[in-house]
Amino acid sequence: MTLELSRLSKSYGQFDFGPVDLTVDDEVLAVLGPSGSGKTTLLSLIAGIATPDSGLIRLDGRELVGLPLEDRQVGMVFQEGALFPHMTARENIAYAATASDRVDELSTLLELDGVLDRKPPTLSGGERQRVALARTLATEPDVLLLDEPLSSLDAPIRKRLRDELHSLFESLEIPILYVTHDQRTATALGDRIAIVRDGDLEQVGTPSTVLTRPASRFVARFTGNENLFEGTVTDRTADGSRVRFGDTQFQTTASNLSASAVTVCIHPSRVEVEPSYVADGDRTANRVTGTVARWLNEGSEYRVDIEIEAGSHTLTANVRPPTFERLALEVGSEVQVLIPQESIHLIPEVE
Repeated sequence: MTLELSRLSKSYGQFDFGPVDLTVDDEVLAVLGPSGSGKTTLLSLIAGIATPDSGLIRLDGRELVGLPLEDRQVGMVFQEGALFPHMTARENIAYAATASDRVDELSTLLELDGVLDRKPPTLSGGERQRVALARTLATEPDVLLLDEPLSSLDAPIRKRLRDELHSLFESLEIPILYVTHDQRTATALGDRIAIVRDGDLEQVGTPSTVLTRPASRFVARFTGNENLFEGTVTDRTADGSRVRFGDTQFQTTASNLSASAVTVCIHPSRVEVEPSYVADGDRTANRVTGTVARWLNEGSEYRVDIEIEAGSHTLTANVRPPTFERLALEVGSEVQVLIPQESIHLIPEVE
């Protein structure tokens, strides 16, 4: 199945969505963006809840604009599930099922056998969301839309369901659009990520590309990239270019840049930290000495801010606990920062 959006647009008063061009194959497209950016509008237009002002929506060549909701073969799961409270879980799923055996099949798939005879008010948040998903899948949709279905759940439940959904989505082989405000969910579930800003698609790409090769400073900031510096390209070669910010100059693999003024972008996960006296390792990496200014334990990793150039610039690094403990990092510790050339991304405009 292939979902195609062509010049799709919709206006609500002062808000303009689109025009948007987008193709989604048998994959999960995670849709990220701030509140009010147009994420839910995108899903509503595809589902038929809203009517576009202009543009086309095609599913394997079949035009969907103008078709009633029930003829689109598009399934949608809302944030709160929207289950019928007076029906049991089994009845909710059966209400939408195209065949009687789908209830038992989906109940087993989503581990709902033990709650089928209970009504939604007696179910946990995670159980309600699984029932809502089963009810939507019971219609055998050709496209699946999910509007922040895990956002209201506690973190442990959200993580468990995220893991379950990953395997489920791989088995469906249909276009799936998953709206979320959680970057971890987007990178865990999405084959690609779409960043939405003010009704427009700012960037669409693989999770790795969007995080480490953002198309703009907005995308960089929104995806948690704190290392952004205004810089100047000082030299260009066939293998890359050299860039300066402040008194620091780095070699990069970025090439074919027409602009001299750039934004230097270095994702915190690509910054390596070693003791200041270590001189081995990757000799092609950029090296600079700095001082730990602060650190924060974020559970699975430490966020470490390192001052370079006598405090005129600060680099943020994500450091795994074993490395943090091995280096005995404390405020004031002198360290060596290594940044691989390919980890430095240059955005050829300064916003």
